Amino acid sequence: MAYKIEVDKETCIGCGACVSVCDDLFELNEEEMKAHVKKEQIEELGCAKEAEDTCPVDAIKITEQ
Repeated sequence: MAYKIEVDKETCIGCGACVSVCDDLFELNEEEMKAHVKKEQIEELGCAKEAEDTCPVDAIKITEQ
């Protein structure tokens, strides 16, 4: 099964929690200081789910494709 990862830029506060638990998929955009998804489509949840759960403002959304 495939999953799509999105970060709501309006909600994101740039705390870096997602990067700390899943730097394979997330990085901070240095200009905006907001989280950015490196790979929007993934096959396995892995650390993406942990990043979604860790986000203090619920800016990360993972949906099944």
